[in-house]
Amino acid sequence: MAEDPHDKPPFDAAEAERDICAAVPFDAAERAAVYRAIYTRRDVRNEFLADDVPQDLLIRILDAAHHAPSVGFMQPWNFIVIRDSSVRGAVHEAFLRGAQAEIDMLDPERRAHYRNLKLEGILKAPVNVCVTCDRNRHGPTGLGRTQQPNTDLLSTACAVQNLWLAARVEGVGVGWVSIMREEELRSILGIPEEIAVVAYLCVGFVERAYRRPELEVKRWASRLPLESLVFEDRWGAPCPFTKAP
Repeated sequence: MAEDPHDKPPFDAAEAERDICAAVPFDAAERAAVYRAIYTRRDVRNEFLADDVPQDLLIRILDAAHHAPSVGFMQPWNFIVIRDSSVRGAVHEAFLRGAQAEIDMLDPERRAHYRNLKLEGILKAPVNVCVTCDRNRHGPTGLGRTQQPNTDLLSTACAVQNLWLAARVEGVGVGWVSIMREEELRSILGIPEEIAVVAYLCVGFVERAYRRPELEVKRWASRLPLESLVFEDRWGAPCPFTKAP
């Protein structure tokens, strides 16, 4: 039986005070490692190796995801680990239908470019992970949700980012597949109607990765300049900007 999140011992101020420790900054090598993970993380599409991801390594990555920040400490996520080839095959079929629908919506001159993007991770990666959000885990009035009810979804997205960065550190690639209808994915994986689907991820070891995002390398899109995205005090107000070294 799942633990009742509201069944807790009374608050003990002395115990809380004892649990506080010094918040020291990382040293230079530790900082460099964190920033390296952030800047070299890639959305992997076609570079997966066939080698299986050991269960202990996968659990380590999922535990990093489970330690993501969440508003009101709601921890609304669940993780469906998918290794079965028939299940992944059904998901791939749903993806192909979604991809064709997306192609039909593109301008004709972009369709050939789209088809050249290798989106093969569902079958090529040995593990897929579906990340979901239980929107009722703490009831409708969970801390931090009364005025901004979508904070549970945003918190789950933080878990996806934690998973991705932990995977990068371990030499594991991750690809986010969004080109499929949620209803089809829900049916294939038996996800209850009240549970939101947040991300479908392909997970596996990689030997190579693009230095820049693949969609930038292949001229699908470019990174926006940070200075165009930062305002000060109010929307649209210019912010004094100094580029990071």
